[in-house]
Amino acid sequence: MDAHIIVVGSLNADYVINLNNFPSPGETVTGKDFEVYPGGKGANQAFGAARLGGHVSMLGQIGIDAHGDELKRNLESAGVDTSYLQRDATVASGLAFISIDSTGQNQIIIVPGANGTFSAERLSPARELLAAARVVLLQLEIPITTVLAAARFAQGQVILDPAPAKDIPHELLALSDYITPNETELALLTGVSCEDGINRDEASQLARRLLERGANKVIVKLGSQGALLVGKDYEHFWLALPVVAVDTTAAGDAFNAAFAVALAAGKSEIEAGEFAAVAAAHSVTRKGAQPSMPTMREIENLLRKQYRER
Repeated sequence: MDAHIIVVGSLNADYVINLNNFPSPGETVTGKDFEVYPGGKGANQAFGAARLGGHVSMLGQIGIDAHGDELKRNLESAGVDTSYLQRDATVASGLAFISIDSTGQNQIIIVPGANGTFSAERLSPARELLAAARVVLLQLEIPITTVLAAARFAQGQVILDPAPAKDIPHELLALSDYITPNETELALLTGVSCEDGINRDEASQLARRLLERGANKVIVKLGSQGALLVGKDYEHFWLALPVVAVDTTAAGDAFNAAFAVALAAGKSEIEAGEFAAVAAAHSVTRKGAQPSMPTMREIENLLRKQYRER
């Protein structure tokens, strides 16, 4: 089994609006600026892992349109293998409409497009590829039957990002080595409210509910607090680096991408989490999903800066 990382997931064109405050129901607000970026949780993680030097292949689906062409081209620019990327002539490429307020928080609406027709049967040509990969990265912006099929084919480590949060079959939880919800997703998966946020102790308690349902290990991404790893008989907490957040849209994707790269390189899960926390911190300092993904040199520079400031 080589150090290959396979990402099975979505590709979207992200329509991003920056504004001061999110509108209330029925309210009209004025945006500050507008950009279109390549995105999609699957593509973000593939791009991020490749940018950190990972050997990455992307399995997913786009439409036969200009957005699809650009999404494919952008992945290739980072060194991602797109030879298994498929196209569906019956639908458009996926879209995401993202609003970002002055604090860097976001609200997202997704139109699946070709992501929604990426059926489990279309994974068949890549079955051997999935079986040979050291790490398989999964998310939930494609049909869950396809996600489950990918997890069944995988023989390496499986990392499941449960976003957007939805009911997860017990089999998928059991097949995933790590499930990596943020605090909102963790709350939804465990049926609790998180209007006031979730602290470390609460995250631990809720993560253990997922363990009871069959999850092997849970990594809770707690934003500026850090990230918490919960196993059956141990826990570990990674502090977040203090940075000024500009756009938090793909911080979780940066974390998962970096975690996968470190695991594929043979690092321990503790070392991988430390590396991932730095990557996530760096990503929030720039706008856009894939444009915010750091390089190895940028992570090293951030660490040196933090060390000098201590």
